[in-house]
Amino acid sequence: MASRCRTDVADWLTPEAWQAIRLSLKVSLWATLASLPFGILVAYILARWRFPGHGLLNGLVHLPLVLPPVVTGYLLLLTFGRRGWVGQWLDQVGIVLAFRWTGAALAAAIMAFPLMVRAIRLSVEAVDPRLEQAASTLGASRPWVFLTVTLPLILPGILAGAILAFAKAMGDFGATITFVSNIPGQTQTVPSAIYAFLQVPGGESAAARLVLAAIAVALGALFLSEWLSRAVARRIGGA
Repeated sequence: MASRCRTDVADWLTPEAWQAIRLSLKVSLWATLASLPFGILVAYILARWRFPGHGLLNGLVHLPLVLPPVVTGYLLLLTFGRRGWVGQWLDQVGIVLAFRWTGAALAAAIMAFPLMVRAIRLSVEAVDPRLEQAASTLGASRPWVFLTVTLPLILPGILAGAILAFAKAMGDFGATITFVSNIPGQTQTVPSAIYAFLQVPGGESAAARLVLAAIAVALGALFLSEWLSRAVARRIGGA
């Protein structure tokens, strides 16, 4: 009975759809993990530091939210394509991002970065600066204060930001398809696969099933984010 249920679930989506889901999970995971250290750093800088260009940095971080995703993908292509001003140097050392799954991860990371930074920044701003100042007066260096005082307190925000970024990366379409195209098995993520199914007569059913699967993954990520944030907050509050 159990094996039959697994077979029914496997047959519910086409092999191409399962392939797109696996690739999307891989792309989103790497996009989140690679951008998380930068997200924490940028969020802390925006929350705690005041310097000339603060507003410019804040604007650049949030620019992918207001730019059309296709524009972001085109800028990535100009920058990291094989003839781009960065991509041509990467190509000389054997690193190719355009039309590769690694490029899809880069595009997804950039599109999800503002959500990650915002969640972590709000968490940093909620930490009482006097706690950090008290640790500094005891002789702790700024990096040590961050690691021992700030980081544990903002952990719920970090988890929330990471999972929200993961969910956003799963759903990116415009920047990804512009930068890495829609190559089955290589760069075809869930949104790209849905688009491809809708271009084929009779593909509406497969697209609808993939849409339901994408909704399930996104909702699961949101519920997991909420649960982890609450669990970590309770643990910190009880410590």
